[in-house]
Amino acid sequence: MSQENRTEENSVKKSEQSGFENDKFYKFARGKGIMNLPNKLTISRMVMIPLFALMFCLTFTAHFFVALAVFAAASLTDLFDGKIARKYNLVTNLGKFLDPIADKVLVSTAFILLLTKAWVFTGFLGNWALIVAGCGVALILAREIIISGFRMVAADAGVVIAADKFGKYKTVFQDASVVVLLISAGITELDAGTAAQVVNYIGLVLFAVAIVLTVLSGINYIVKNIGILKK
Repeated sequence: MSQENRTEENSVKKSEQSGFENDKFYKFARGKGIMNLPNKLTISRMVMIPLFALMFCLTFTAHFFVALAVFAAASLTDLFDGKIARKYNLVTNLGKFLDPIADKVLVSTAFILLLTKAWVFTGFLGNWALIVAGCGVALILAREIIISGFRMVAADAGVVIAADKFGKYKTVFQDASVVVLLISAGITELDAGTAAQVVNYIGLVLFAVAIVLTVLSGINYIVKNIGILKK
């Protein structure tokens, strides 16, 4: 029996031992093999990433709002796949592998695409804001790459690094900043008035907080687990 099949079988046994064997939703969520509902949601999030990019880049009326809807739907799958997997003990190695990748690629794609629309950052502030935004996005990407590599080293040493509160907060603020900046972009494209300016400022503040939390999260991960690098 393969490792994937053993993981799935153990997951099913744990769920049934927890009293889910008569739960209709559990039977639906369990699916067949490793393709349970949480993994399907994760894969659907990955499929929505190029769709989000397409809606963002195409030029038609309210395309930013359509891109926003796709981003929001993809972000919701991240919320539900984890809850379902934990509640029904449907955690698989495939899910552990794909879920963080899908999250990071979705958010990274959104920030990179926003940078291609310089006016999202400079429209009400000036060209200096684009430089700051570019550095901020670079820090976000660098943090994700560094921590991913750090976790690989930790896993090789038999250590599992759990998400900390800074990591959870930075995810919330990253998603929120993308949502608000997309809303401001949509409003600005339709009517660059006071409302667009206010929403843009809110989005930029959320973006700034996200950068700070991203840096703090990265530092916190390394400081708390620095012993791994000394082995």
